[in-house]
Amino acid sequence: ILELVPEACVGHIGLYRDESSLRPVSYYCKLPPDIAAGPVILVDPMLATGGSAEAAATTLKEQGCNDIRMICLVAAPEGVKAMYKAHPDIGIYTAALDRELNEQGYILPGLGDAGDRIFGTQ
Repeated sequence: ILELVPEACVGHIGLYRDESSLRPVSYYCKLPPDIAAGPVILVDPMLATGGSAEAAATTLKEQGCNDIRMICLVAAPEGVKAMYKAHPDIGIYTAALDRELNEQGYILPGLGDAGDRIFGTQ
């Protein structure tokens, strides 16, 4: 995205999903001081249950952001529905809409845990 919009400011909201409750847990948040001044693109590789995306969007709104769009590579219908229910004002753009979530809240057929793959975490 920075190759497309090199002047963009970047912030980071660090969340991981508690595997027993499937709820997001926040571990880090560093946002530009003037984040509310312009449009915000919320980037999440995968929109599964929607819990982490909802939490990130709530954090952005608490900072005064009101022009938010979300980009993800893969989404599940359940996550899209959850985001629209919690934040109907946020447009979601995804490259692929997979068929469903499994019992563990992973997208099927999906990619596995993208956060673990990107950051080497568990």
